[in-house]
Amino acid sequence: MEQSEKLLSLLRQVIREDTLKKIVLSRPLDRSVLRAECRRIALKDGPRLQLETFTADGKAYHRNFTQEEAAEALLAVFDGYRQMNILTTGGDAEAKRSSKGKLTVLGDPKGGERVAPAPHDRRKKHILSEGTPCDFLIALGVCDPDGRVYDRKRSKFRQIDRFLQYIEEIFPRLPQEGVLEVLDLCCGKSYLTFAAYWYLTVVKGREVSMIGADRKPDVIGFCSALAERLGWQGLTFRCCDVSTFLPERKPALVLSLHACDIATDIVLTAAARLEADVILATPCCQHQLFSQVDLTSPLGRQLAPILEHSLLKQKFCVALTDALRCKRLRASGYAVDVTELIDPEDTPKNLMIRAVRTPMSREEREEALAEFRALQALCGTSLFGGEPTL
Repeated sequence: MEQSEKLLSLLRQVIREDTLKKIVLSRPLDRSVLRAECRRIALKDGPRLQLETFTADGKAYHRNFTQEEAAEALLAVFDGYRQMNILTTGGDAEAKRSSKGKLTVLGDPKGGERVAPAPHDRRKKHILSEGTPCDFLIALGVCDPDGRVYDRKRSKFRQIDRFLQYIEEIFPRLPQEGVLEVLDLCCGKSYLTFAAYWYLTVVKGREVSMIGADRKPDVIGFCSALAERLGWQGLTFRCCDVSTFLPERKPALVLSLHACDIATDIVLTAAARLEADVILATPCCQHQLFSQVDLTSPLGRQLAPILEHSLLKQKFCVALTDALRCKRLRASGYAVDVTELIDPEDTPKNLMIRAVRTPMSREEREEALAEFRALQALCGTSLFGGEPTL
């Protein structure tokens, strides 16, 4: 059976059996498109599969298909992408298309529980509820003993809740048995470290061994004392240089939340080297390239309309830095996407890089590495005085 026929048959099967949770289309050929997602929804005239396409200008477009036409329609839409992930209750599958057009279909979901179509106007799911006391939020000074969130901490409360929603989304990609090994590198005051541990142990009921690492002794002392006060024996903190920190066991999840400037690069490099199953990183203060821009270079002169304005120059360097990080993770065997952590009004440091370790052919990894090196060479020789840390 040809790979395109195999994919069509697989789509028909999961749609017919109602086991489909979500389809994600990524690595679009059109640069104005970010990604697309498809899920079953309930409409008045019956269930439909809704395709939601997200574009670079911040918009989302919807198309609805009947169950009879959906498989063929999705196969046609896939012509504009190079990767499709099919998530079902009976397992996951992935379709990948190489730069030369070769299609490979991996995985063969079988059985699984039926998934009811989601309401069309579904409410946003929250993990935390104001008014419900939560020990770690009280200890961190986010809410009072009755669960009322302090006014000055409302943006932090929303940030924690949104972060936990991301952990819930990636939870199926973590090992489902045994002790969950988690690292938070450059953990700082550890609001989100405590939140992640609470969610994985209290909400998900997992046994967790989590280490927060940072080079500041006062921060580590504060976090260690708080973990002891909460009685969380599976959460420990280490004062160390994260660039040389080596855990005893391979991590399932690595967090890097607002690690400043090249500290994010150091963490991502370590996480990829340790082959973490999932990486969640929110970069911060991407200053390295900003300070190295050579306005007198040929490319610098061409980009002068951007680089002569400090704010635009800063945004350009931030985007370029994070693009390099995504390409490097891709070359290390990760499926990568970039999303917003929280409303930009709450914090300008708002991007989240989400990387999930994914089976990948050597050809795909070499292609991604070549793309990374080409972009790195541009930074090192054509526009900047030195190469980025990654």
